[in-house]
Amino acid sequence: MRKLLLLLALCVAGAATLAAAAANAEPRYTVVKIDLRKERLELFLRDDAGVEFKRLDRLEAWLARHNRQLVFAMNAGMYHADFAPVGLLVQEGREVSPLNLSAGEGNFFLKPNGVFLVSGTRPRVVESSEYPALSKGVRLATQSGPLLLRRGRVHPALIPNSDSRKIRNGVGVSGHTAIFVISEDPVNFYEFALYFRDVLHCRDALYLDGTVSALHSLALRRTDFVRELGPILGVAVP
Repeated sequence: MRKLLLLLALCVAGAATLAAAAANAEPRYTVVKIDLRKERLELFLRDDAGVEFKRLDRLEAWLARHNRQLVFAMNAGMYHADFAPVGLLVQEGREVSPLNLSAGEGNFFLKPNGVFLVSGTRPRVVESSEYPALSKGVRLATQSGPLLLRRGRVHPALIPNSDSRKIRNGVGVSGHTAIFVISEDPVNFYEFALYFRDVLHCRDALYLDGTVSALHSLALRRTDFVRELGPILGVAVP
């Protein structure tokens, strides 16, 4: 979506309101802000039969069969060839996949990596090694990497003039709000991190993935399909 976005709101069946906004006239990014005092984030991976959703439209159809409407969704982190998460995944307080602190190749293992988590109405982005001390009471969590920002500092391995440019998506936090961003043009990691810090004023932000980045927004009348996905973060209402 290569245009400036105005602040949008959607009220579905008298239930949750979902806002989408872009900041400071920046056409390269689409931003969706989820106020967890008003909306309830969920993590989706498999249906009742244990089959992975893989696509946003399949998740949307499954929820419709359960009399729920998908108003927002975004791919939620990296996954293996069998669509299982590479790292931590917690759904409704149940650990589906354990924390992964091992070394390896690729973006996920570019330390420090991190965890996006929700406890009550408070979203957080933390370094992965910090998670065990914070795990009590966590309702949902997904691990990915690298961390883009930690306490306002850009990940030390991110290169300002890097020519590695991709469509990317990530999540930052501010108070009770989870801020989801997808780039509309290819960007490098450093540019992406600066957008979270300098435009959206996040102190903590986590890269979710690139190339497969996808967004569903009922307010924006948008459902992406690029490649099949693993975990999906979403908001659904009755």
